[in-house]
Amino acid sequence: MSGSEPASGDLRVGSELLVRAIAGVPTINSGDDLFEVIVSALARAETDLADGDIVVLASKIVSRAEGCFVDLGSIVPSDPAEHLGREVDKDPRLVELILRESVGISRKTTGALIVRHRLGFLSANAGIDASNAAPFGAPESSGPWVLVLPRDPDATAAALRAKLGERFSANVGVLITDSWGRPFRRGTVGFALGVAGLPPVWDRRGAVDRHGRVLEATESAVADSIAAAADLVAGQADEGRPLTLVRGLRFQPSGDSAEALLRNPEDDLYA
Repeated sequence: MSGSEPASGDLRVGSELLVRAIAGVPTINSGDDLFEVIVSALARAETDLADGDIVVLASKIVSRAEGCFVDLGSIVPSDPAEHLGREVDKDPRLVELILRESVGISRKTTGALIVRHRLGFLSANAGIDASNAAPFGAPESSGPWVLVLPRDPDATAAALRAKLGERFSANVGVLITDSWGRPFRRGTVGFALGVAGLPPVWDRRGAVDRHGRVLEATESAVADSIAAAADLVAGQADEGRPLTLVRGLRFQPSGDSAEALLRNPEDDLYA
């Protein structure tokens, strides 16, 4: 490997990055094969995957494919959920589901619960989504319906990466993303729920700046940065663009998952 090539777990970023939404992804329902969905969408776009490409999927289509639908009408709230629902003015059935998807409550206010999700990150209302959340063929008498986040997004990303790499004979990465808010900042940005193939964090400690100063604390959240860029072209409303191709990175395969992005709770000043 030449000196210009990235070392294992490292990457190189040029001066340009292509972020392209791949059109034509149908509404996904439980049991749909996301690999076939991706391959078909790429074929319609007359696009093959190449080394260094990152395939980015919105978590909603993963949740739908994995059948993560929940009929709130089927939820019987516990006494703590009933009490907390009255306190924050939320449907106690939804509160019950939030508690089931979480390992602890960080903050609470009217209309929102900030929790530490079972996947390890802080999230408003455990990332539960009520937008376009009903499965095909749901009885009119059922609902309201919501979607919870995928059960194991890292495993799903890894499985898709393996199949896509074999199909296109390319070293690719796969991200599964969602949107979230941040302390003291308005709006949401995309972030990585599941990571496969690329380094989630680029550790720059030990590198030098333009003045020769050694970097002591610089770590770049590569997976989250890519997720945020993809989120812009995917959209958050009725765009219907849950599949994005990011091109322009060079990296050696990394076995790290999205867990590498998590800060230890005892070190988290905002937990």
